[in-house]
Amino acid sequence: MNKPFTTTAIAGLLAGMTALPVAAESWRGWNIHPEDYPNGVALDSFAETVAERTEGRIEPEVYHNAVLGDQPDAIEQLRNGGIDFANFNMGPMGQIVPATNVLSLPFLFTDLDNMHEVMDGETGERFAAALEEAGIVALSWFDSGARSFYNTERPIVTPADLEGLKFRVMSNDLYVDMVDALGGNATPMAYGEVYQSLRTGVIDGAENNWPSFDTSNHYEVAGYYSNTNHLILPECICIAKETWDATSDEDKEIVRQAAIEAADLQRQLWAESSEESRQKVMDAGVEVNDVEDPTAFQDAMQPIYETFIAENPDLESYITDIRATQGGEG
Repeated sequence: MNKPFTTTAIAGLLAGMTALPVAAESWRGWNIHPEDYPNGVALDSFAETVAERTEGRIEPEVYHNAVLGDQPDAIEQLRNGGIDFANFNMGPMGQIVPATNVLSLPFLFTDLDNMHEVMDGETGERFAAALEEAGIVALSWFDSGARSFYNTERPIVTPADLEGLKFRVMSNDLYVDMVDALGGNATPMAYGEVYQSLRTGVIDGAENNWPSFDTSNHYEVAGYYSNTNHLILPECICIAKETWDATSDEDKEIVRQAAIEAADLQRQLWAESSEESRQKVMDAGVEVNDVEDPTAFQDAMQPIYETFIAENPDLESYITDIRATQGGEG
């Protein structure tokens, strides 16, 4: 005959049950870049830090090279719970979160340090709040470099130097209007077509950051690179709001701190990569010039800003706040 459970036995059983480990939460992360790119290295560091500091309660895994889809697909997957976290560029985010269209305005930031100051401060929190309304929680901000003009004909020192030149731009009305306002001829074109188009004279120039100018080999056919820094787009480590809301307060703090540390690492690696690319193309004979005073370029953007504000009056305060960090009044 079986003996009935004693109080001691029941207590022991309950103690054993409570000692069982809590099942780990597996988080899927999206990244468009290769694993060894600054963003990929930083995201893997983020995942490792979260797993270690949560003692395995959260096990993030990063899927690199856009194997889970392109960015528009990934944004929707994150909002719908298909993926848990991602590194998103703010450029394509405007269709989902209109406030982020502000970040695509040319000559919005004076330099990368100004972008960091803005995005790490109260204005960055405003952008984060707008993202959260769309189901996307921004934890920290990455670099994606500063885009500048390069061409086959001459250095760009003043807007007049763009006159008569055909520049490839991304397919975005703001970028088309930017080149047109500076006196050039904007030509939207797929990125993969730029090298041959530069080589054959279909276009005279394009615009991009140092690592892209290098790795695309555009420096082989465009011998002038002018540091206009006309477009500085931040990126984020973002997490699905559904995932974030299901995370304990203790682990939220761990995850956010890990994201901030990953951003610090990514910015450092990006700066190193940019300098290496700059040195490489200069060693190859590219003539590089810095635009010391961008005032004339910025003044030429006034009609673009006026039109943008007229069409988006609720977003003017973002521009005003950013200008205030530069000593302006908006």
